[in-house]
Amino acid sequence: MQIELLDTFLDLVETRSFHRTAERLDVTQSTVSARVQSLEVAVGARLFNRSRAGTDLTTEGLRFETHARMLRRDWNEAKRAVAPSGDAALTMRLGIQNDLADAYIGDLIVDFRRMFPQMAFYIEPDYSAQMCADIVSGVHDFAVMFTPKPHPDLHFVTLADLPYRLISSAAETRAEIKPETYISGHFSAAFEQAHRAALPELIGAPLSVGQSSTISALLLAMGGSGFVMAEKAAEMVATGRFRYVSDVAAINQPVFAAMHLRQRLSKVHRKLSKMLSRRISRPEAVAIPPTAAV
Repeated sequence: MQIELLDTFLDLVETRSFHRTAERLDVTQSTVSARVQSLEVAVGARLFNRSRAGTDLTTEGLRFETHARMLRRDWNEAKRAVAPSGDAALTMRLGIQNDLADAYIGDLIVDFRRMFPQMAFYIEPDYSAQMCADIVSGVHDFAVMFTPKPHPDLHFVTLADLPYRLISSAAETRAEIKPETYISGHFSAAFEQAHRAALPELIGAPLSVGQSSTISALLLAMGGSGFVMAEKAAEMVATGRFRYVSDVAAINQPVFAAMHLRQRLSKVHRKLSKMLSRRISRPEAVAIPPTAAV
């Protein structure tokens, strides 16, 4: 079976539109129709009903969906298993939230290689929604993210709460913060909700950014006020150019590990989760035996 038939089927499950799936896959609508027909011939059943109201799965289509996801994941895992990885026995493909990559990537690589010396690592910074999709499809084996997206094939583990501190180049108190020089952080839905509750007067700031490192760079270039990761905030305050806004508490951003449901009991995945929890909770060096067994 051609893998693009499964990709087209699963995309159509999401969009419920042959036209929208054609746009997303960058093919013609007739190609989508032909792929669906080929897949229906292969499985021996009609998978979709089309009407003016849209495209819906048939009963057979609903039954096939779970198997399609498993087949696509198995295909991606098979490709990775035979891909060259030097002298490494295994390859682990990880997704990591952009903010966490900026702050921790060097230390994490050291931790990973100490814990699993015979494993090759492929690490890709990204955002939560894409990482969830990549784990479901088998592109990634494990991810560290801010916003878990519920899915029947995904398993999430809470790792830690990552504090963000409000610093400013001019304001010492909340009342002194100028909205026109405030940089709003939209790191996740959870962070935005906490921010809205804590500082409603700063909702709708003219500048909004999704990464702590970018906010730090903007503050260094222009001055102003904004939330950045606690470790970076301490560095910036130590320069003497910035100060903590004294009457605003830190906002904690929950951090999660994500993996495929069938990997939730994997020894490798559990070790990664424990190590990441220690590293994010306590950024200083994490003691890891150099010959820890997988």
